[in-house]
Formats: sequence, C-alpha cells, structure tokens
Amino acid sequence: AKPSGGTARIAKSNEPVKPAPAPTEQRPPAALSPAVKKLVADAKVDPAAIPGTGKDGRITKGDVLAHGEKDLSPTTDSTAPSAQRPAPGGGVTRKKMSPLRSRIAQRLVQAQHTAAILTTFNEIDMQACMDMRKRFKEEFEKKHGVGLGFMSFFGAAVMQALKKYPLLNAQIDGGDIVSFDGVHLGVAVGTEKGLVVPVLRYADRMSFAQIEQSIKNAALKARDGKLAIDDMQGGTFTITNGGVYGSLMSTPIINPPQSGILGMHAIKERPIALNGQVVIRPMMYVALSYDHRIVDGSEAVGFLVRIKELIEAPERLVLGL
Repeated sequence: AKPSGGTARIAKSNEPVKPAPAPTEQRPPAALSPAVKKLVADAKVDPAAIPGTGKDGRITKGDVLAHGEKDLSPTTDSTAPSAQRPAPGGGVTRKKMSPLRSRIAQRLVQAQHTAAILTTFNEIDMQACMDMRKRFKEEFEKKHGVGLGFMSFFGAAVMQALKKYPLLNAQIDGGDIVSFDGVHLGVAVGTEKGLVVPVLRYADRMSFAQIEQSIKNAALKARDGKLAIDDMQGGTFTITNGGVYGSLMSTPIINPPQSGILGMHAIKERPIALNGQVVIRPMMYVALSYDHRIVDGSEAVGFLVRIKELIEAPERLVLGL
C-alpha cells in the first residue's frame, strides 16, 4: 500500500527476509469404507467435495449425511420454488389419512422392506370353467342360496395347489419356517374406505358353496364397515381379483408375514394357438407374488401351472385329481 506522501516504501537491505511458506503436503484421499462407499454412491455425490472428520481425514457416514443436509438446506435465492406455496390461482387441500389407509400404507411398505418379493405369471383358458359355471349356475344358486362365481373355482384350486406346494402357505419367523395345519385364505375386498382382506378360516375344509357363502358374508361385512380386527388377522395365503376393476395384469404385493398372493385378472377374448389352429378364447392372466426367501422359483411356477391345470379342466376339482 502507498503511504500518504505518495512515494513507495523500499525495504532496507539489512532487514531480514522472511522465508516463503513451505508447500502443504498433499495427502492422497483416504480409502472409503464399504458402508461409506455405498452411501456416497446412493447419494450420487463426489467424495472429494466432502471434508472428512475421521482419523487421517477419513470420510465418515456422518460426513456424507451432513454434506447431503447442507445441499438440501433452503437457499435465499428468490427464484427457488417454494414447496409449500401453490401455483398462482391454484389451491391445496390437505386431508389426514384415515386409520385404515394409514395401516394399508404401513403394511405395503413393510412387505417391500422385509420380503424378497418376486412375481411369476401364466395365462388360463377360461372356456371350460365358464361352460361349467353357465351349466350349473341356476341349479347351484337354487340349492345353496348363493351365486356360483369364479372365486370359488380359484379358491378350490388354490387349496389343491397348496397341498402340492405347502411352502406358499408357510411363513418366516426370525430364523424359523412356520407351517400351519390348514389354509386360512385372505380374500381382498375393495371398499369405499380402502382395501381390506378378511380371512376365511380353514378354507381347505370348505366346499364350493361354503367358499362362496363365506366370501359373500365377508364382502358384505367389509362394505358395511362391520369387519372386526380378528376377521382380518391370521391369514396364510391371499387371493385378489383386480379383474373386477378391469385390470388385465398386475403384480400383487404379499400381505406380510404371508409368503404368497394370487392375482386374478379380467377375462379377455384373444387369439391363441390351439392344436395347430389360431382360435379365439376367453383368457385370463394370473400372477403369483411370493417371498423368494422361502419359496423357490420352480415351486412358484409349479404352483401356477397347477392352478392352470385345475381351472382349464374344472372336473379335476370335483374329482380331486
């Protein structure tokens, strides 16, 4: 800087000259632990931009999390959009989730976090089943006082298929596999307040008529809001029918701690190859979601193939074949 006199100050030759500061030693970045590596990769951040507070400058998990919070902190930039402010002319309605909806949300997330869910698919020619239903529908209803629906066919088919593939009716509890002395069948029912799954106790001991009557009673209680908590607990396997809403195909989520759920779908006419000919048949896609921790892929595929065999030749259900 210049003094007030305007002349530059020149150092005297006998003044000691301070040595230049030594260059700082550049250490290579410390290696990241596997946990920190994963966290950095998930957060998609450059580790070189994160100051390490660990030993020898190592980056800790806390450093990565703190760096992420810093990046996400609010800015003073007036152009940044507000998460709370609605668009001009728009409005926002906030409504607290009902206890049922909140519980559904918790269960679905629990299933994704605790089980190794996989889904396998097959398709079923529904012609023989539809023909049998049409032939005996009136007589069945007159005798038993309840309609003959496709759910009873699939319910009976599930009972037989689970005899061959019992792990789909079992559950994991810690390090144990828990098996049951019967099938407690959950049947998904849609209501105005959300999806509920009443349980048919010992469905494997029921006849066609008993399955139909039990499903009808459970559905009525569900839609009238009269289901008790006990009515929806203790299921070991579940059936859901997205076909009633027009769904062609879906991947149902298992109801924890169960290990399997069968999804039925809409019946649609489409061309298939049959005995070397292209024919139009009423077809349904079926999906089985299962917990891969306990059920192998071959068992899951075999289960669906067995369902297909029984529905395409429904006489087998009556004859126990």
